[in-house]
Amino acid sequence: MSAPLFDAESLRMGEPARPDVAAPVVAEVPDPSSRPHREIPTPAPLSGHGPATVLAMCNQKGGVGKTTSTINLGAALAEYGRKVLLVDFDPQGALSVGLGVQPHELDTTIYNLIMERRVTLDDVVLRTGVEGLDLLPSNIDLSAAEVQLVSEVGREQTLGRVLAPALPHYDFVLVDCQPSLGLLTVNALACAHGVLIPLECEYFSLRGVALLMDTIEKVQDRLNPDLEITGILATMYDPRTLHTREVMARVVEAFGDLVFDTVINRTVRFPETTVAGEPITKWASRSQGAEAYRALAREVIAR
Repeated sequence: MSAPLFDAESLRMGEPARPDVAAPVVAEVPDPSSRPHREIPTPAPLSGHGPATVLAMCNQKGGVGKTTSTINLGAALAEYGRKVLLVDFDPQGALSVGLGVQPHELDTTIYNLIMERRVTLDDVVLRTGVEGLDLLPSNIDLSAAEVQLVSEVGREQTLGRVLAPALPHYDFVLVDCQPSLGLLTVNALACAHGVLIPLECEYFSLRGVALLMDTIEKVQDRLNPDLEITGILATMYDPRTLHTREVMARVVEAFGDLVFDTVINRTVRFPETTVAGEPITKWASRSQGAEAYRALAREVIAR
């Protein structure tokens, strides 16, 4: 992006007040998450499945809710009759753990799929406890792939090549990227139709979006001209704090309609679901968090 999303003068977060600058008034920063929402219809049932839309869940900053959003958006899409494949493309294997899989116990993962020609999708795909939701698991072995792929011809298209046979059988493929802008993340962007950016409503998270946008533009220019930004998802939102509302206001101001109407609030339910190894739509199906991800699923389908 050619200009920063905001400057220090327009948003003095956490800095001591200056005598010549009036103290911020809380009432002047309304809750941006309460802005008028677009009308999103309930998704119509499907008569068949595929070809899949591939979405890369991407943000180089860790701890912004990528994995949580991948799991729960996937489960919510499955509730609406969509067949979904979740791809754990992070060597930490958090997505797999969040669905009750123990990565260190796996003999075959997505690492084997992308590095060994004899391994097929059917050898790696796991069924989850949610109907219509499948998983390509990962573990620490994937960390070696980034080094090994450097010498490969067409290394940026490796993930797209191995996912191609799955696309006719799914409606959505959600790729949970690692918190970096390395070769694995570029692989995800190179094969994706869209990028979904989970963004924690916190100052340092917002600062990194410009760098991510620059990477997306380079991938569009050099590898994947069809890549689009599907939307920006505000996560860990706490409407009680001025800081959170200011950051959210800046996001809406900078990106407009790219920001999903759905906002994911902070809740203790999400850590509970990780321990349980289930999506929140199943663990606490009537909770505010579950309803939020259902609303997000409706928006994703509509886009």
